[in-house]
Amino acid sequence: MNIPRLLITVGAVCLVLGLLWPWLSKLGLGRLPGDIAIERNGFRFYFPITTSIIISLILTLLLWLLRKY
Repeated sequence: MNIPRLLITVGAVCLVLGLLWPWLSKLGLGRLPGDIAIERNGFRFYFPITTSIIISLILTLLLWLLRKY
C-alpha cells in the first residue's frame, strides 16, 4: 500500500467535504434523531452519533464496492 498516496487522497476527500458542508448540512446531516446536543449557559456539547454511524456505513459500502472492482 502506498501511504503517501493514501494520505493525499484522504486529505482531498476532507477538503471536498469541507467545501461541500454548507450544502450537506441542508440535507439534515448533523441534526438527525439520535445526535446528542446539550446546550446550557456558556456551554455547548454536540456529539453526532447517528450522523457518524450513517457516514461510516456509506463509506464502508463505498470502499467495499471500490475494492471489489
